[in-house]
Amino acid sequence: MTARIGMDAQIAQAKEAATKVLLHNAHGPYRGLPRAAGWGYPEPYTRDLMVAALGILSSGNERLIGSLRRVLETLAKNQSRLGHIPSLVHDPGNRGASDTTPLFLLAVGCFRQVMGENKFLEDPVQKAMTWMDHQSPGDRVMVAQLPTSDWRDEQWVLGYGLFVNTLVYSCLRLYGRHERAELLHGLMGRFAVTANRKHRHVHEGLVLPHKPYYALYSYKLYSSERFDLLGNSLAILSGLASPSRTASLVAWIEQECEGLRARGELAFDLPPNLFPYIRPEDPDWRPRYEKYNLPGEYHNGGVWPFVCGFYVAGLVAAGKQHLAEKRLEGLTRLIRPAREADVSHGFNEWFRAQDGTPRGQDWQTWSAAMYLYAAVCVEQGRTPFFDEIRKISRPRAGQQSEGEYAG
Repeated sequence: MTARIGMDAQIAQAKEAATKVLLHNAHGPYRGLPRAAGWGYPEPYTRDLMVAALGILSSGNERLIGSLRRVLETLAKNQSRLGHIPSLVHDPGNRGASDTTPLFLLAVGCFRQVMGENKFLEDPVQKAMTWMDHQSPGDRVMVAQLPTSDWRDEQWVLGYGLFVNTLVYSCLRLYGRHERAELLHGLMGRFAVTANRKHRHVHEGLVLPHKPYYALYSYKLYSSERFDLLGNSLAILSGLASPSRTASLVAWIEQECEGLRARGELAFDLPPNLFPYIRPEDPDWRPRYEKYNLPGEYHNGGVWPFVCGFYVAGLVAAGKQHLAEKRLEGLTRLIRPAREADVSHGFNEWFRAQDGTPRGQDWQTWSAAMYLYAAVCVEQGRTPFFDEIRKISRPRAGQQSEGEYAG
């Protein structure tokens, strides 16, 4: 009981510290827009701030929500003629990201729910929806991307990526475009092509035979079976993964992490963002990784607090409340160390998996915001904004999607 009370106090302190970080970062040097990190990243990176919207809106802090409103309105003003959302909030010429537009749609949809403003930024939302419709090479909802165009600027995700498509699916449900959401669900439920020959009748999908998780990406002859924690956590949160697949997926993640720890490849009780790590002898290794993306580091298996926040929320969505509490405790410990700053809670960007050292920037906005979101999910036993999406997504009794995992 004493230990539980002590952990509750630590969580309360961490939430207070997270709010302090967000308030500190709410005003930066670029037109007074929020900064992505307390010191290292003064720029208002769109994807960071859109992810942070989940924690900001869950916090109820009026100043932070007001700052988010300004960010969303500025993004709408800087939206391209065709509907694309820029990578930097203040710079309409900084384009090319595959995830900024669906993240904008997700953030606006959540903002509308909290504020009761059902038509907030309606014209920019419709333009962004049109942009996403045009990102499908097959003109069938599932969108494709170029390598390094999502949040992983040092990671190759080619074609139909899991993370971006889980965002698209969530947005389609959020905005009531259920027919297109069902189509995307069916397309993602097809088996990924893993052989070196593709038959004409086979369509790309993201389900892997004999494995409970979704592929990192798939496109024509190419796919990756490496595990993407963020994409799979969003598949759970959005209801793309059925309850049976979700249960198997969570058990698989926990078992695989035990193996990583036993081999000395993981120093935490939280999962890396990607595994197995890509090594120099692997066919998907790229020379640039030697400098920027070593095994167990950065996007190649680093432990990212914001991604772990999504995992904790996914555990709540999966009905694994006790496990979610344990992993929130681990996240509470993770966000304490700082790399350089003299602060009680570092909210660092990412950690080296093998030895637990903080390697990114301190006081990272999305690290602090997603800690708040994860804590709210555990405390309330629900996942704000995703609960309703998941209810709509659940198949009728006896219904099973093509390619569904059978255990």
